[in-house]
Amino acid sequence: MKLNELHDNPGATKRAKRVARGPGSGKGKTAGRGIKGQKSRSGVALNAYEGGQMPLYQRLPKRGFTKPNRKAFAVVNLGLIQKFIDEGKLDAKAEITEDALLASGLIRRKLDGVRVLAKGEFKAKAKLTVTGASKGAIAAVEQAGGSLAVTAQSGDAA
Repeated sequence: MKLNELHDNPGATKRAKRVARGPGSGKGKTAGRGIKGQKSRSGVALNAYEGGQMPLYQRLPKRGFTKPNRKAFAVVNLGLIQKFIDEGKLDAKAEITEDALLASGLIRRKLDGVRVLAKGEFKAKAKLTVTGASKGAIAAVEQAGGSLAVTAQSGDAA
């Protein structure tokens, strides 16, 4: 194959519809916008506008609250930690800290800390030190013969 023989797949590219190019084009005069009205003009943004009526999003009651100082945790499941130990990316003999999880690539970033959840099977006899953990995760690690230490920060659920 040569450079001059390269071509796109049939139907991959579609020619742009040329509007307002005379009556013969089929999209002449009003260019498919109909006659008059706000939508026929340029620079129109009618996202939630309801013709002067109170828009739906303003009529409905507002509920809930977003806490401005909430903490975001990197969530890790025990099954994933076990998988990384089996693959040799984490050392079960050494203490598994948040930095070790980050270095192994199990978490992308620490955020406000790492929270361990009990999903998955955990068999390794490992010592974990993280910011938070569920009760099920702590029980599962201790059942496997390891320990899970929680370094509590202010306002955290351990």
